[in-house]
Amino acid sequence: MGIAFCRTPYRVLFGLGMTVLLLHLLFTFHGSRLPSPSSTLLPVNHAVPTSPTGAATAEKAATTPLITAGASPAVTTTDKRANAVLVILARNREASGLRSSLKQLEQRFNHKYHYPYVILNDEPFDDLFKETVDAVVSGNVSYGLIPKEHWSYPPWIDRHKAAAGRKKLQDILYGSSESYRHMCRFNSGFFFHHPLLAQYDYYWRVEPDVDFTCNIDYDPFVYMQERDLKYGFNIAFHETSATVTTLWETTKQFMAQHPEYVSHPNTLEWVVDKRTGDYNMCHFWSNFEIASLNLLRSERYQAYFDHLDQAGGFFYERWGDAPVHSLAAAMFLRKDEIHFFEDIGYRHSVFENCPTGLTVNLQNCDCNPKRSVNTQDHSCTPDFLRLDPRSDFNITTMKQNVARL
Repeated sequence: MGIAFCRTPYRVLFGLGMTVLLLHLLFTFHGSRLPSPSSTLLPVNHAVPTSPTGAATAEKAATTPLITAGASPAVTTTDKRANAVLVILARNREASGLRSSLKQLEQRFNHKYHYPYVILNDEPFDDLFKETVDAVVSGNVSYGLIPKEHWSYPPWIDRHKAAAGRKKLQDILYGSSESYRHMCRFNSGFFFHHPLLAQYDYYWRVEPDVDFTCNIDYDPFVYMQERDLKYGFNIAFHETSATVTTLWETTKQFMAQHPEYVSHPNTLEWVVDKRTGDYNMCHFWSNFEIASLNLLRSERYQAYFDHLDQAGGFFYERWGDAPVHSLAAAMFLRKDEIHFFEDIGYRHSVFENCPTGLTVNLQNCDCNPKRSVNTQDHSCTPDFLRLDPRSDFNITTMKQNVARL
């Protein structure tokens, strides 16, 4: 934070001695250069999450839930930590790509907070992988092995039918991949049951070969906790319909069998085509998600996953964890329990979220908001924001800012 200089006009009285004048000027000169409280040195292990917008914004946020597009939210505590973890699913061969992701995440965020990491694999990690990761992170790292029963075919799956399903989708990204289906099933129904995650309440999913393009000068975990938020995202678009042919029908069967699990109000209107009543393919891209582990451990989510798992669509089609998490959020959560982390710059392959807020983008980011998927016509984010009538201003402002940057 820069030092604010205050120019105070003063009157030189007749007969004022030269000595007094010099003392006054000397005091003014040095007084304007007193250190800012934000420049006070702290021990290396004592990180203080602060809001870039200051105390005035924090006070306003307490009475104004809606956040202007692109503004970093105010966190009301200064030394609090959430019971949270950074979760990664990776293979030994992805050590270099993961190193790149973690160096950026540490530089942009975690060097101030030192949140722990849990990294999982269906095979044991080798020493090179561990050494590569340990060299770049500030938090403790736990390496875990995925149980075989969480990364294999359950006994009720017809493997010939599964093979036919992969062949049918061979021209679609990961359509013919067997391991991709195991991964989607694991991320949908099992990762949050791993013993290494048992002690935590929140998780942030991190992937190899991604870019974090903005400094994050507050704690998203604490932000979630203080507002009782359950799910956070920063990219939303449409799923490939051929990969989820029966997912919506199976979900409707679940809701019919278990109406007690569906929240009222909910966010189902975001995922349902108003004209046909079918799934509109909108989903939160789960490559980036910050969410409550207790939501996924809940009775209703577990019942939903078990229902989907018995139907076999993870293997017969290519049901991804992104639409599964999104449909669960739509059924089980209110709009005010889901948060759009627009201010966290993130890029994975050709898909990117770049903050559109003028101050945040210019001061904190190294990305081009014109490339942000969330302001483009094929994005599902605008429709999500419009669930709250007040956010019409939000999405309009986002697009106006893109034109200005």
